[in-house]
Amino acid sequence: MVRLIRGYRQSRCLGVAVELDLAERLAAGPRTAQELAGEVGAHAPSLRRLLLALVAMGVVAEDASGRYSITAFGEELRQDRLGPTARFFQADHSWQAWLRLDHSIKTGERAFDHVYGMRNWDWYTTHPAEAAIFDAAMSSLTGPVSVAVAEAYDFSGCQVVADIGGGEGTLLIEILRRYPSVRGVLFDLPNVVERGRNKVTAAGLLDRCEIVGGSFLEAVPAGANAYMMKWIIHDWEEPAVSTILARCRVAAGDSGAPLLLMERVLPKRVGPEDLDDVLSDLEMLTGPGGQERTEAEYTALLKRAGCKLERIIPTPTPVKILESFPV
Repeated sequence: MVRLIRGYRQSRCLGVAVELDLAERLAAGPRTAQELAGEVGAHAPSLRRLLLALVAMGVVAEDASGRYSITAFGEELRQDRLGPTARFFQADHSWQAWLRLDHSIKTGERAFDHVYGMRNWDWYTTHPAEAAIFDAAMSSLTGPVSVAVAEAYDFSGCQVVADIGGGEGTLLIEILRRYPSVRGVLFDLPNVVERGRNKVTAAGLLDRCEIVGGSFLEAVPAGANAYMMKWIIHDWEEPAVSTILARCRVAAGDSGAPLLLMERVLPKRVGPEDLDDVLSDLEMLTGPGGQERTEAEYTALLKRAGCKLERIIPTPTPVKILESFPV
């Protein structure tokens, strides 16, 4: 129980390790605390104390000569893996929202709004540095999910796949790489999707991917053979969530194009193995204001939007694919 109560200490150790780029430094070869301190501008005795905590967590290893090396587990903190995720969840604006979880529990209101006076999406438009941290974290988390989704769902029969709220395009890029005959539409807010254009261009896929800016609260591009949304619906509450689904239903028209939601799905009864899912639900409460949902709740949401949930496809990640069709 005490370890749970003090869990923030481990999280903060990992955050500082990422801020100092320790995973990258140690990936280049073993270092002593003194050598590392000189490279990252830290106080050597204090850095050694942090390194010992990281040893105890299995992130780094210490040899008999006092040199530290990164473990396979610790490699996940690199900037091309989960480093950006650690940076986001350790960012001040993330901490401040969670610190006021009590406000959300007492009122049902978003803690982020209580702290910053506006919704997180609006705040990000005026805080580009923090927005970049958020985007990098989402891309970091999306990497393994993208591979899992592309393997679990057969997109080969789709001529055009539209990624609604697709951010920087990490998921869509993975699908286009895996299915050379498929074309894509990357749709998100104009300022977001332009960052996606750079990533799609760097992947050499701009000739197969249309970049469209707009709001899914207003309209969604028509003409796709499949519409997908990853970690979008859980961000929103009513009436916005029904509006988003209805816009996708209108875009699909009479084409019969499936709507694919990539989300966590809460069980009917929660057990210890569901801790990550219910903590994610609280993340939605304090931040964007949405929620994680059960299969029954998704079925009802989709039915109101004119769609029928056909099946839920598991992946090796916490994300499941909810496949629905227009009715």
